[in-house]
Amino acid sequence: MFNKEPYINLLKALIATPSFSREEDKTATVIEHFIRQRGLPPQRAGNNVWVKSSQFEAGKPVVLLNSHHDTVKPVQGWQRNPHEPNEENGTIFGLGSNDAGASLVSLLATFVYLNALPHRSYNLIYAATAEEEISGKNGIASILEQLGTINLGVVGEPTQMQMAIAEKGLVVIDGEAKGKAGHAARNEGENAIYKALQDIQWIQNYAFPKKSEWLGAVKATVTQIEAGYQHNVVPDSCKFVIDVRTQECYSNQEVVDVLQQHTQSTLTPRSLRLNSSGISVDHPIVQKGKALGLSCYGSPTLSDQALLPFTTIKIGVGDSARSHTANEYILRKEIEQGIDTYCQLLEGLEIFN
Repeated sequence: MFNKEPYINLLKALIATPSFSREEDKTATVIEHFIRQRGLPPQRAGNNVWVKSSQFEAGKPVVLLNSHHDTVKPVQGWQRNPHEPNEENGTIFGLGSNDAGASLVSLLATFVYLNALPHRSYNLIYAATAEEEISGKNGIASILEQLGTINLGVVGEPTQMQMAIAEKGLVVIDGEAKGKAGHAARNEGENAIYKALQDIQWIQNYAFPKKSEWLGAVKATVTQIEAGYQHNVVPDSCKFVIDVRTQECYSNQEVVDVLQQHTQSTLTPRSLRLNSSGISVDHPIVQKGKALGLSCYGSPTLSDQALLPFTTIKIGVGDSARSHTANEYILRKEIEQGIDTYCQLLEGLEIFN
């Protein structure tokens, strides 16, 4: 279709430039410079970089192509330099190669291709954003007002180029059971650990009754617990953390309310803003994807979709199972095929305000 090598080289440059969440300034500069080299005028706010299509016409619907350029920190087990973008037999290794560098550069290639076409039924924006891995306040949420009204968002995350038409939300809840301190050798006090265990057992056994067609059940998992400071003192406090993955049948607040009604511990959600998201199977982009042979599924993993207050679909290059793992990699052919699929999906797409 066109020369994809510059975009693969861009990915390698990004891998070679550390970009941990909140520290993405250097990769933002790399992306900004790359866009300028293509004769396009990028805009930047903090570590977020975006560019609008050259013929941006008032009244047309707007499609956003978005992925992130921040990464997690490398886990233990890397057997190579995570910031050295080695390519071996068509496999490109490096931190952020799969999550989500491959989607980031593929969407940029798609933007450049579509921008050169003489006619589209919609306006186009490409945005490379920060702090996705931490759902940070200085990521895409910080530039939504500057992007303006958007009718459809294409979020690039590793989905093996299949269509995630629904995505689970997330609520992290801090729980605390209160007891009364006493001497462990005597029958004194109220053990906060025992109180917390009763709540934890209820959470483990409870099943939210409403099931989602694409996302299944709400899943609540206790992932951390902390109590006590001395072996002979009955603890008066036991703290624990609940990771809750939500779906569209319940708002995040409703999930917290249900859990609180059935537990004696105090439950405090850290945030309620990461709700479940999705797109209708009847949407034109889903229908076109199906015509191209792409499948639909519900994604259990969180992305910036949760922060976007408009219709979105998640589709991207690579495999989610490789994300946040040692020796992360992407295949050259996955990028090449991903660019082609994005272009086929978006070229000639008809959407409406």
